[in-house]
Amino acid sequence: MYKQLHFITFIVLSTCILNIVWSQKAGKLNPEVHPTMSWETCGIDGNCTTNQGQVVIDANWRWVHSEQGTNCYTGNTWNPTFCPDDKTCAQNCYLEGAQYQSVYGVTTHEDSIRLNFVTQSQGKNIGSRLFLMENETNYQMFYVLGQEFSFDVDVSKLDCGLNGALYFVSMDSDGGTSRFPTNEAGAKFGTGYCDAQCPRDLKFISGEGNVDGWVPSSNNPNTGVGGHGSCCSEMDIWEANKMASAFTPHPCDVVGQNMCSGDTCGGTASSNRYGGECDPDGCDFNPYRMGNKTFYGPGLDIDTNSVITVVTQFLTSDDTPTGTLTSINRLYIQKGEIVSQSQSTIEGVEGNKVNDQFCMKQKEVFGDPDSFTKHGGMQQMGKALQNGMVLVMSLWDDYFADMLWLDSSYPVNGTTTQPGVLRGPCSTTSGVPADVESKYPDAYVIYSNIKVGPIGSTYKNLKK
Repeated sequence: MYKQLHFITFIVLSTCILNIVWSQKAGKLNPEVHPTMSWETCGIDGNCTTNQGQVVIDANWRWVHSEQGTNCYTGNTWNPTFCPDDKTCAQNCYLEGAQYQSVYGVTTHEDSIRLNFVTQSQGKNIGSRLFLMENETNYQMFYVLGQEFSFDVDVSKLDCGLNGALYFVSMDSDGGTSRFPTNEAGAKFGTGYCDAQCPRDLKFISGEGNVDGWVPSSNNPNTGVGGHGSCCSEMDIWEANKMASAFTPHPCDVVGQNMCSGDTCGGTASSNRYGGECDPDGCDFNPYRMGNKTFYGPGLDIDTNSVITVVTQFLTSDDTPTGTLTSINRLYIQKGEIVSQSQSTIEGVEGNKVNDQFCMKQKEVFGDPDSFTKHGGMQQMGKALQNGMVLVMSLWDDYFADMLWLDSSYPVNGTTTQPGVLRGPCSTTSGVPADVESKYPDAYVIYSNIKVGPIGSTYKNLKK
């Protein structure tokens, strides 16, 4: 919901040589070698075919430097010599290849990926955000409308204030190189990120630097807010730690990545949260928030001490991948048992599926702005799903709201008897990033066994 992430930089000093061509360049000082990760496509009979993919870390985590290796960005400020403005910055600066395990704490094995929370090397890295790739230069596009998507996840090491998030966004498959020729780095270097918060902490957007209007963060030594944001539809399949979880569709007026300016972006970093083209809140289903406090957590119905298989189904009006999205359903599988999402116990909000009626009733009862309906609701979310989306896998802590919106009482000045305020069992004093990073440096999340196929296909063999 509030994906404000942060990253490390490296300090390297040398002489600069300016380039003539305006472009966001690909570095050559460190090789970019993508870790491999497989996933499966399933048929209606439940038989699945293995696809060999790769993962790439988001460009925002990468070292950005001049041709000779001088930092273009250090801490949370831009080097004015190389980056006096957006276009000049893209002309002068390179995105460098990543050292996945030693610097970012990312490892893969066959069909799984592990993301470590704190990794200490030349600097201190906190969390990560990665995309699944089809090949060296293109993200894998997923078309899940009328289909189901499943994966296994281990959140047993994620305590209050942490978020292991797996979700889809409407990024360009090539990272933006076709639409923005000034972006030479492309998907190979993890460019083109966008989401429904229209994030303004990105270093590069649409082939340009995000230097103009950049304001360093007051509470994070590595991030800031620039004059532009990067908007697109977002389908949060999974945002969770071991105490709470949620899945949330976020439609946008425009299908696909779009650059916005200043506070007209809306979202987390803007003065008017609801002033942009996307729905920043979405329509979430969090079992705890919907009244069931014994469904999800350590030792509960869905036991977060053990690996969980998560199945998300995108049902359409005519049961085909070309119909209108009508409902998003959730199943869990543990120890060979299939468990349906818990039913809402909130008076006036019935069911355990996300659909337009559920969302309108939820907003009304919770007293939340109905930005979901404003931005097209399920139908608009379905258009994004049909158009193809990129899979994101991440681990992060929250410098904006301490992740209280996921696992505690939020807003903190709300009355806990008011429906919708209680979202998880964590204290309102939990989740402060400095505390989380100090107390849980060894935290990690593991995603594995990703499958896509017709409704019921990804777990059909289990049902037999």
